[in-house]
Amino acid sequence: MPARLDRVAGLERVNDFVVKFANVNGSGSASANRLFARAILRMGVPATPRNIFPSNIQGLPTWYQVRVSEAGHLGCRGGADLMVAMNPQTWDKDVAEIVPGGYLFYDSTKPLPASKFRGDIVVIGVPLTAICNSTYTDPRQRQLFKNIIYLGALSALLDIDAQVIEQLIGEQFQGKDKLIAPNVHALHLGRDHALAHLQCPIGLRVRRSDAVGDRVFIDGNSAAALGSVYGGATVAAWYPITPSSSLAEAFERYCRRYRTDKTTGEKRYAIIQAEDELASIGMVIGAAWNGARAFTATSGPGISLMQEFIGLAYFAEIPAVIFDVQRGGPSTGMPTRTQQADVLCCAYASHGDTKHVLLFPQDPAECFEFGAAAFDLADRLQTPIFVMLDLDIGMNERLCPAFAWDDSRRLDRGKVMTQEELEQGAEFGRYLDVDADGIPFRTYPGTHGARGAFFTRGTSKDRFARYSEEGAAYIDNMQRLLRKFETAKLLAPRPVRTDATGPAPIGAIYYGSTSPAMDEAVALLAERGVALDLLRIRAFPFHPDVGAFVAEHEQIFVVEQNRDGQLRMLLTVEEEIDPKKLTRILHYDGTPITARFIAEAIAEQALASNIVPLRKAVP
Repeated sequence: MPARLDRVAGLERVNDFVVKFANVNGSGSASANRLFARAILRMGVPATPRNIFPSNIQGLPTWYQVRVSEAGHLGCRGGADLMVAMNPQTWDKDVAEIVPGGYLFYDSTKPLPASKFRGDIVVIGVPLTAICNSTYTDPRQRQLFKNIIYLGALSALLDIDAQVIEQLIGEQFQGKDKLIAPNVHALHLGRDHALAHLQCPIGLRVRRSDAVGDRVFIDGNSAAALGSVYGGATVAAWYPITPSSSLAEAFERYCRRYRTDKTTGEKRYAIIQAEDELASIGMVIGAAWNGARAFTATSGPGISLMQEFIGLAYFAEIPAVIFDVQRGGPSTGMPTRTQQADVLCCAYASHGDTKHVLLFPQDPAECFEFGAAAFDLADRLQTPIFVMLDLDIGMNERLCPAFAWDDSRRLDRGKVMTQEELEQGAEFGRYLDVDADGIPFRTYPGTHGARGAFFTRGTSKDRFARYSEEGAAYIDNMQRLLRKFETAKLLAPRPVRTDATGPAPIGAIYYGSTSPAMDEAVALLAERGVALDLLRIRAFPFHPDVGAFVAEHEQIFVVEQNRDGQLRMLLTVEEEIDPKKLTRILHYDGTPITARFIAEAIAEQALASNIVPLRKAVP
């Protein structure tokens, strides 16, 4: 028999806990779980959901985790305070993940042996299947409404306002009004049962607040797509691949709204689903060569296929934007799991001596910002720009600051020579560096009938785009590309530094979707007496601030989500830093990195390195 509620002292927390749903893929649970997260947000409490799902269509385990944090912690914390265990296949693993004093919610229709429970958690059983079977006769209805019934029970247990969920149900089924009443009825079946048979609320509670403010709730892929629209993109060529497909799909939705002439209905954009990734990047390069702002969205396997064309864009100096929504690899890897595994692949994409600009957004707000800025950077530098999302930031909705845009901002097309300048006799060399910044002038095809450039090649050329295999001409061109790369250091987003309240001999470098977990890990480390300075890298090539930060500290922890420490490799190679000074903190099991993992790993390494904490531990 499961433990009784009065045998264990359950956790007591208000607006600060983790709920994890363990379901079966294809069971229809996603809709109910999302309603749960959105209801908490509607009550003014920050909540961050993360969907962990398999790459098959149906039948395998799936999890949906919701971090509730009035303090604003948006990353994964680690551990579950309440486990909603709906999948017998993963029962033992799910129960083991509950923290001592936490709660286990399960379908108690069929009795389970005592060995399936733990003595240090609170067990809450609701006969969900029995309730469904006594109410519905249709098997599909029983399956779908079971999810809404457990949502209703949770609303009573956690003191979530039922009217908020009812409103959300009405919004979800707007236009399908006949579905609203049955879902509301199922919600109250679960809620009424919990109120009648269980101690409600439990120690974990949601209390109304105003901590959400004017922040928006959106996924990174949608935010990057909207940023592309604001950044002037009119062409997208892509091939479907998880987890990037929703970026191209969102771009199409935004274009229908913002790039369609309201009077004539004319579409002022081109979106092409190519036959593969190789074709898609080729289309992007062709469109960009002709003056359009163009991009593709893909993931690691797509980057692998695009290598030769990426090299062409680098060497011919054609602007292009590539959104890489990273996933687990290599090969097919873990298509629906997250990693930061393409850093080296993109930094040196293609054969020969190539170096590319990478942008690392930390949240949907920066996905929007960098999504727009990438097109200005691509035009100014005349080169491919990689925007490095990952599945966690790309596909999961997250609270972030409201997007900001200056309506007076104009597209920066970089060094483009006009017809008038050519007509007046301005010297034009397609690969001629006149400003010592490594960036030549270009022209759009058709700018002038006899002058300018309308043809380029992927083979070696001189400053005036004339075919040449002379060693001196090749070296001259390659050295200029390095100067341009140096220029990029000051044009790309600058790193963000956050120092401890007092001097700290150790620091940590991190980037991208690791950021929210890192923010909370600092607080956890402070409780253990470990102080450290932080540097969040937002772009490669590295700004001079990166080298300065490393030089100021005895030891640097490099936190990333891949096996090999790819950012650390870039730091040692590009900044010529002693590898012994850079300590790896690596997480790569496919799930988002957690604050507790970071804090434990850094604390352990700091003790092993005999680094004495500078703060007194919080009692």
